[in-house]
Amino acid sequence: MSNTNMKRVKPCVLLVCISLGSVANVAPCAAQPPQVDVAIGNALIWSGATRVKPGTPEPTAIAITGDTIVATGTDAEIRTLIGPNTKVIDAQGRRVIPGITDSHTHLISGGFALTRLNLRQVDGREAFVRAVELTAKEKKEGEWILGGRWSTESWKKPETPHRSWIDPVTGEKPVFLNRMDGHQALVNSAALRLAGIDKDGPPDPTGGEIERDPVTREPTGILKDSAMGLVSKFIPEPSHEARVEALLRAVKHANSLGVTAAHDMCDLEDVAAFRDAAKFGLLTLRITAYVSTPDWTGHLDEVVKLKEETAKDPWVRVAGFKGYMDGSLGSRNAYMREPFADAASTSLYPRGQLTAFASSPSFKDTVARADAAGLQLAVHAIGDEAIHLLLDAYEEALKRNKRQGARHRVEHTQHLLIPDMPRFPSLGVVASMQPLHKADDGRYAEQALGTGRLKGSYAFRNLSSMGALVVFGSDWPVVSMDPFAGIHAAVTARTLAGDVWLPTHSVTAGEALRYYTTNPARAVGWDRLGTIEVGKLADLLILTDDPLTIEPDRVAEVKVWRTIVGGKVVYTKPD
Repeated sequence: MSNTNMKRVKPCVLLVCISLGSVANVAPCAAQPPQVDVAIGNALIWSGATRVKPGTPEPTAIAITGDTIVATGTDAEIRTLIGPNTKVIDAQGRRVIPGITDSHTHLISGGFALTRLNLRQVDGREAFVRAVELTAKEKKEGEWILGGRWSTESWKKPETPHRSWIDPVTGEKPVFLNRMDGHQALVNSAALRLAGIDKDGPPDPTGGEIERDPVTREPTGILKDSAMGLVSKFIPEPSHEARVEALLRAVKHANSLGVTAAHDMCDLEDVAAFRDAAKFGLLTLRITAYVSTPDWTGHLDEVVKLKEETAKDPWVRVAGFKGYMDGSLGSRNAYMREPFADAASTSLYPRGQLTAFASSPSFKDTVARADAAGLQLAVHAIGDEAIHLLLDAYEEALKRNKRQGARHRVEHTQHLLIPDMPRFPSLGVVASMQPLHKADDGRYAEQALGTGRLKGSYAFRNLSSMGALVVFGSDWPVVSMDPFAGIHAAVTARTLAGDVWLPTHSVTAGEALRYYTTNPARAVGWDRLGTIEVGKLADLLILTDDPLTIEPDRVAEVKVWRTIVGGKVVYTKPD
């Protein structure tokens, strides 16, 4: 954006209100035209605004002062606001969009995962064991080997890992390796001994399973859901400083992918790390936190106080609680109304399992108490019956408390009973969904459920068309945080194997962008996020390619050229 042919304006602040299609002078006149801090020009801007009059041309330039968008309009209009100290960014005709919100993340656990063993790409038993062995060699005796994110569905010979695979290469170094969905883990014999797990016990905890050999009753090393806690409680808790370091690694990673805000499902201890990072000006990502604990009642007053303290914070806000109804499809412990089609392999729990939290006699009362306290509730529910029971609890709580605008959430919303779909808009419940999970699950969902039960699976389009507020996220570090990989999955319906699965549930690229930008802001009530409009926070992305016009199969190739948060460039794509 050059300084030639500058349009002369009266010496006052110019705000170009795209929503009204007019220019408004709203500040007292000054001796000289005001100078903005940042001007972005030569851009193809998708504002995400819904109040634009039909036929109104998209703006091509943006002016920013401090952390706020103060004008949008043509290059000529914004050029009048450029002064000698203005940072001018030529977008070179690239697409500019609002910053992406990842509506379901685990930032600090993701930050730790970036430095731990990652088995996501191994292709079979030999590579799996070799990767564990290499990590084991770097550890001292007794030091934990952590990480995982393994998934066997893409292996040439899919087979569930067994402790006998890794015992010879790990010895007395205890191992805890999560499956990619986080709902089961492989541990070695050293870890089982720490927990006192052997052929004689203990019994399965409520909402969990210690997988055992059907003949010998010896544990295989696979622990599911609450059974993982029998071992994980022996893993040393990270220090506050380590949590902050993990957070900053995660934030840097997020910014590189265009993520400028996150709805984070976190431990209570993580909130202190978030707030300290913000206090010292280290955050370049805005966090809405949902505290994950099975004991909502015991932490109710504490979380209410945190919500009140952070209500107007520009970086960290505590919204409410995170809970779990069930497990996952891949681990066959999502809670279904009917048994899994391949239930023979999970005969102990053919319909999956409810968690101890969800199966408690006080479950509905717990939900109602948290709702009455003004908290927003975000509860993991994947199986169709788990979602049904959660909607029942929300409905009862909202009726009892006569509360409006609660915007409670169903996290994942993967497999729905058809009659439950219209309950989302009628109850004002947010459908928090992760399109990359569809790309993953599409490889084995029909085997798990049978084709006749898929009409309500990953129903992005149906839910949205019924008026439900749909938001997209990643569940990182379960899968990649890359939002353009998520948009690709939502638009093309391609699985990780390259097949097209449930294409009638697909959405357009523009709809998917709204589920990553405007809708998440509405879901949490951050009215200064989600669109490129005057008065909004200057959280923006300049992209390498245009996801709105590029061929759908190439959407995953879109990268971020610049990430801008609060008017500052926080990521620049390397040349």
